[in-house]
Amino acid sequence: MAQTAALLVAALAAACLSSVSGSVYYYSSTAAPYTTPYRYSFYRALGASSSSDPCYPSPCGRNALCRESNGRPVCSCLPGHQGNPLSFCQRGECQDSSDCPHNRKCQNYECVDACAGTCGINAECTVRNHIPVCSCPPQHTGDPISSCRRMDPQELCTQTTCGRNTRCDVINLVPTCSCLPGYKGSPLQGCYHECESDAECGHGLQCRDFTCAAACTPGTCGDNANCEVRNHRAVCSCPAGYLGDPYVSCRAECLSHGDCPRDRPSCVAARCTNPCLGVCGVNADCKVRDATAICSCPRDMTGDPFVHCRPFEKRDLCDPNPCGENAQCQPGYDRSGKDRPVCTCLPGYKGDPLRYCQRGECSSSTDCGSHQACLNYECRDACAGQCGVNADCRARDHVAVCTCPPGFTGDAASQCTALPQARGADYVTSSRDYVSSRSGGYWRYGRYYY
Repeated sequence: MAQTAALLVAALAAACLSSVSGSVYYYSSTAAPYTTPYRYSFYRALGASSSSDPCYPSPCGRNALCRESNGRPVCSCLPGHQGNPLSFCQRGECQDSSDCPHNRKCQNYECVDACAGTCGINAECTVRNHIPVCSCPPQHTGDPISSCRRMDPQELCTQTTCGRNTRCDVINLVPTCSCLPGYKGSPLQGCYHECESDAECGHGLQCRDFTCAAACTPGTCGDNANCEVRNHRAVCSCPAGYLGDPYVSCRAECLSHGDCPRDRPSCVAARCTNPCLGVCGVNADCKVRDATAICSCPRDMTGDPFVHCRPFEKRDLCDPNPCGENAQCQPGYDRSGKDRPVCTCLPGYKGDPLRYCQRGECSSSTDCGSHQACLNYECRDACAGQCGVNADCRARDHVAVCTCPPGFTGDAASQCTALPQARGADYVTSSRDYVSSRSGGYWRYGRYYY
């Protein structure tokens, strides 16, 4: 950095020569043209004229320095610059590696790959603070500066000492010692036989070739046979329902239901069985379908066929309730006289009692307007269909009041007839009120009839 500062000072001094009066300052460089670094020494020539300086005016290009050599000008680029000093020198990409990204270094004022041409064959290169670091990749060994070769994992075992009767294996690049088959113990200190007799082995094991092994293994017993260990020895037997030599082969009692007799009609787990035995409840009937017991209560009986069947009672018609929501069930009869459950909607409800009953619009006429009456839980016109032919009707407090109109006479509840056109002076017409009630009664001639 000190050298760079000196060069910059020299450059500034050269640029100022033309504007300085009086004494003239010169500089010289020991560096060859177009090269760096530079070393300058300044001297003062009193009384020297500018015509004796070949660098005045400077024949060099932009960002270049001129020095005198044997009376001739020599041009070179400023520090930190590169190019043709006779025409133009441009500033370099960097002055030192700190000007470059962390994985590059400054070389000839350019940021270059720090790893280029640095490491050996098959080596890996990483850059740390502009400095290349060479290393052999995993499962390789050697000098990363010259060459790396693929490592034989088993080489790691040459650096490990295992005990007697052991072997060394490399697992995940880690040398691992283990006892040889038939031996046990500490593989680093030495291994010994696992057993010398059956008594040294655990339950279900036997000593075989100095190793505790399972007494029952595939092939010990015959086909379809069971294997059981007794006193460290395998004992073979045919399973229930199978016949034959257990050390050779066991065959099933049956393969399908057709192989079984009537008293044991079902083939279950290769055995002929009666699925109805002990399955159904008291008084229940049992039938076999596809090897499955079907329990049911006899006719005229009810209950849980898997627990108990009892004689049928009328109360059983409604248990469980076969009716819909908001409906009630009562024992009754059908058209043929047979006992059947009868479903009806609850009071104040209407609808299909077998499916759903909804609350009605009214329970009594008082729930309706004064001109209406409650019929089948609906508010209807109190006069609808209540009076006779030609009669007039007025609803009064939920009751239909029937009268014959003027010019008519008769019973307003049944029919009003027109009066004759001419009558004697002593003929008097009359009309009686008829009051109909939804309760079934009516008023007539001043009296209430029902």
